[in-house]
Amino acid sequence: MDWGGPGFVIAIIAISTAGWLISTWIRAKHGYPIENEWSGSTAKSDPAAERKIELLSNENGRLTGQISRLEERIAVLERIATDPAERTAREIDSLR
Repeated sequence: MDWGGPGFVIAIIAISTAGWLISTWIRAKHGYPIENEWSGSTAKSDPAAERKIELLSNENGRLTGQISRLEERIAVLERIATDPAERTAREIDSLR
């Protein structure tokens, strides 16, 4: 087998090009910025996309805070459910 022939070189170029095309297609399909070798990213500044990212980031922060508060409440409920009844009654009476 002659590995240095023009057919092998063309096959390597074809495989590399196909890989690049598939990678670019997958990135574009899932909304990632498409990159090129010369100028980095080809994604243009889209105000609507930036606003959407900002809204999603704010919602993410709000939901993270809500989850932490719910986890604290669940921990209290678990403590109440697993503690002996007399100790729980004593703590409730001490709060009055």
